[in-house]
Amino acid sequence: MGHTRTAVRTAAVGTAAAVLATGAAFGLAPAASAQAAEALDAAETAGVAGVAEATGALVAAGVVDTDGSVATSAAAGVRFVDITGDGGTVLKANVVTPAEAGPTDRHPLVVLPTSWATPQIEYLAQARALADSGYIVVTYNSRGFWQSGGEIEVAGPPDIADASKVIDWALAHTPADPDRVGMAGVSYGAGISLLAAAHDRRIKAVVALSGWADLIDSIYSGRTQHRQAAAFLGGTGHLTGRPSAELRRILDGFLSSDLSREQEMIDWGRKRSPATHLDRLNANGTAVMLGNAWGDTFFPPNQYASFYEKLTGPKRLELRPGDHATAEATGLLGLPNDTWASARRWLDHHLRGVDNGVDREQPVRLRSRTSGGYEGYPDWASVGTRERRLALGGEQGIRTGLDSGANGGVVLLSNALDQFLGLPPAVSVPLLPRSYAAVWQSERYPTAQRVRGTARLHTTLTPTAPSGTLVAYLYDVGPLGVGKLVSNAPYTFHGRTPGEPFTVDLELFSTAYDVPAGHRLALVVDAADPLYTEHNPAGARLTFSSPPSDPSYLSVPLRAE
Repeated sequence: MGHTRTAVRTAAVGTAAAVLATGAAFGLAPAASAQAAEALDAAETAGVAGVAEATGALVAAGVVDTDGSVATSAAAGVRFVDITGDGGTVLKANVVTPAEAGPTDRHPLVVLPTSWATPQIEYLAQARALADSGYIVVTYNSRGFWQSGGEIEVAGPPDIADASKVIDWALAHTPADPDRVGMAGVSYGAGISLLAAAHDRRIKAVVALSGWADLIDSIYSGRTQHRQAAAFLGGTGHLTGRPSAELRRILDGFLSSDLSREQEMIDWGRKRSPATHLDRLNANGTAVMLGNAWGDTFFPPNQYASFYEKLTGPKRLELRPGDHATAEATGLLGLPNDTWASARRWLDHHLRGVDNGVDREQPVRLRSRTSGGYEGYPDWASVGTRERRLALGGEQGIRTGLDSGANGGVVLLSNALDQFLGLPPAVSVPLLPRSYAAVWQSERYPTAQRVRGTARLHTTLTPTAPSGTLVAYLYDVGPLGVGKLVSNAPYTFHGRTPGEPFTVDLELFSTAYDVPAGHRLALVVDAADPLYTEHNPAGARLTFSSPPSDPSYLSVPLRAE
């Protein structure tokens, strides 16, 4: 009985949430949007007893039909349909067709799987823009979420098979051209699109925004659990869907730091990583556009850049300021958005044959976090061709078990503030407690330092315990000692001999940041950060040294002037 109550309540909330998003996409009247918002509040608080009242309010507002489906104008060309996915699982979907589509016309097809925990109306604004350009667009709720059937498989084999089933359905039930099929998506939809393209040769072009190429290198980089990101994904998955038993087992072992299950988790993640299927994707010759944000706390840009370099077909890499999916967010609301504009250009060229010049532009496009324009490069290796080394001399030891005050911020929030307000996480470097934070600083630079690419830490570490965690931070330090976060990355070790030194090589998350003239760069290393799970036993210490035979340093990549 409790399960039924929850399911009905979820359906009501899902419908109301869909209406709000549809209102943004299709321009519902303010009064209708207000009534939809009131209905959402009612559905959330009244449970089953409030379903009829909530639905009635939506019908009265003219935004939901009497059968509970979202009401749309016939001119919009939107149909809400059920598609049978892998194993008979029902996928809730919408189909958007060009207004002038005739019975004998053939149009390019774009399939968009939804993001994690997001209703099927997520892409309606962009779907309508694509349809206005002549595309058939099918967006569907990924299995296990909202009203779609099945369980959450995290881009597992059933999700890949679902994508092909959706293409099959579209080719059978719409005037879609089988020779011009593309996929696109944000986050979860991006990962599914890349994986599907590796397994289905019909997919000629992909746009993967804020996604992953290597799932393990994303949420377990440096052998460190990205705790806030994983907890957020797990929590929203439980709230909006039905996690599979396998996902619950993997997530439990991941968050509890169960090393006995580490290899199982790695194998699970590798199967779901497009990088594992790179050879198939290259053999298919799929045109792949990748877009990500410098501060993505779910899927850091390093793993996308590495994947991009190994692609052999038509390809494009775009990196911008922001956090996970924040660069695409305004476009999902139907507002002007350069990420989606670029995505449409990519699809137009590779699916519609439009000569828009996208194939003649520099394929790597970056926007610095501190300046406005885009920079073009022929490949990722050309991004940071100059190197400046910060020597990490002397010996510094730190205690563990306490956050020094240096940290990477809060998942989704901190890097969004950096994107929209220019406010990255900051700290007073002179006031950092030296017993908990090792600090090295450069001299003041007489000219601006245009950091581009991936900074690399090389040092010698001597621990007092077999396991431990460190987090490295690169700061831009102004005249008053306030450090603005440029980049960071965690590192965890296990099975080391206490008192025996070993070498640490760590890549910080890639970035583009201009350090003003008169500022310094500072490397700070501590042993705790709320973003990550730390593995330091109580009372442990970490000592960093720079042997003459193997000096420690931080390599900072700079743009060629």
